[in-house]
Amino acid sequence: MKRRHFLLSPLAAGTLASRAAPVTAATGFRAGFAEADITPEIGMEQPGGYGKAYHKSFHDPCKVRAAVFEGSGRTVALISLDALTAPHYLVNEARRRLAAECGLAPEAILIGATHSHSSGPIGMIRPGDYDHAPPLVQKLAYEHSTIDNPRYVGRVLDQMVAAVSQARKTAAPARAAAGFGYESQVAFNRRLRMKNGLTWSHPGQGNPDIVGYAGPVDPQVGVVGAWDASGRLTGCIVNYACHATTNPGGISANWIYYLEQMIRGAFGQQVVVLFFPGACGDVTQVDNLSPYARPSGEQWARLVGGRVGAEAVKVLLSATPGELLPVNYRQKVWKIARRKPAPEKVQRAYALVQQDPKQVGETEWIFAKETVLLDALLKVSPEAEVEVQAIQLGPAVFLTNPAELFCQLGLEIKARSRFPFTFPVELANGCVGYVPTEEAFGPNGGGYETRLTSYSNLEITAGRQIVEAAVELAGQLEPGPVPEPPKAPPFKAPWSYGNVPPEIS
Repeated sequence: MKRRHFLLSPLAAGTLASRAAPVTAATGFRAGFAEADITPEIGMEQPGGYGKAYHKSFHDPCKVRAAVFEGSGRTVALISLDALTAPHYLVNEARRRLAAECGLAPEAILIGATHSHSSGPIGMIRPGDYDHAPPLVQKLAYEHSTIDNPRYVGRVLDQMVAAVSQARKTAAPARAAAGFGYESQVAFNRRLRMKNGLTWSHPGQGNPDIVGYAGPVDPQVGVVGAWDASGRLTGCIVNYACHATTNPGGISANWIYYLEQMIRGAFGQQVVVLFFPGACGDVTQVDNLSPYARPSGEQWARLVGGRVGAEAVKVLLSATPGELLPVNYRQKVWKIARRKPAPEKVQRAYALVQQDPKQVGETEWIFAKETVLLDALLKVSPEAEVEVQAIQLGPAVFLTNPAELFCQLGLEIKARSRFPFTFPVELANGCVGYVPTEEAFGPNGGGYETRLTSYSNLEITAGRQIVEAAVELAGQLEPGPVPEPPKAPPFKAPWSYGNVPPEIS
């Protein structure tokens, strides 16, 4: 059933927050939340593209947000980074430190990136990745591509450990709830069928050759909230399938900033808001079939964050908190082969990258550079490590993958999971680039996401493998009960004011 959508005014939000009922503290379930600042400096690189870009202004802070849940003799930690991706080396080092300093099992730690395209310099090429390659390739990698900043990465690691340590230190008896909202007006599939039989990414508004959308969207807004003994919301987790590419101007958490503002406006500034993107490798805020001019980045960020946040608020207001038990986790790690560019393509790419991009065309040059980088990458890393993880909180399960996973694959994970609340989380515990459906590689496929680059290159069955692994892990866990409201008292008598026939005179 379709539900109405609304934005809360500050006055209305305050009224709703003041009416929150106290919640009796739980004894077997504990939760703790914390956040720390990871705002990059002006002048640092801005990730999200295949070339160099630099931050010139500030809009809002970037953060690391942490949630720790304890129960059933187990502890799990969920970490949300305002970052483009969470690369494997960062995840591995963070888990090592958190195991040593906080006593957490590495496989019980979920580290996910919000995929903010307006965040700090982390998540693309790491210094040293191409030191094995010839000078030309090193120049393309280090001087013409986005590079991780080691000093910034070190700060992110420190702040991750600090946030999780604080969340664990302050964990207290809590009640929690999971639920779904519905938001269908701000996310759209960016791949469209064309009259020529192929699929294009962002073919452009008003293009007369568009036939229709090539894939679905996922309008569910997944929410988990936790309340303390006084009934105060202390933290929540939101899961929604849409790229964080609104770019409101300058350094920013992207539309996630306004998601946080909406929830805090309703429940108070103490609420720590974690965001994990759903399967949205082919879903953004851009509607290529809209006849109207696109809003500014600021307007777009407010619109997406505000509407998703409003849905989260409605879910939290309607929640019946209880103990989300059991707390549990599973993990599967394996290797997937990378696709290889044809020798002729590599040879042609080497010739192109030695020419002026303005002469051969910027797009042709960029993807020739990517072919050269992939060719060098394959010499030392012909396979990519892939991790799928399940983090359980009673009737809810977070099923992670390190890809920009197509929405159709996320919907399949949800459909095949036996959990009442299943939250696919992409770009978690590593990054392996775009992972489309196999159909996208067929005769009617195509588009930006299927391009072969140093970022996106897994074999075409990767999506199927990820889905099967996620469903397998969810199947190893037993869903806990969904908290329910108290039952109504037994019937005694009708309302004496109303149990009368009509009175005409």
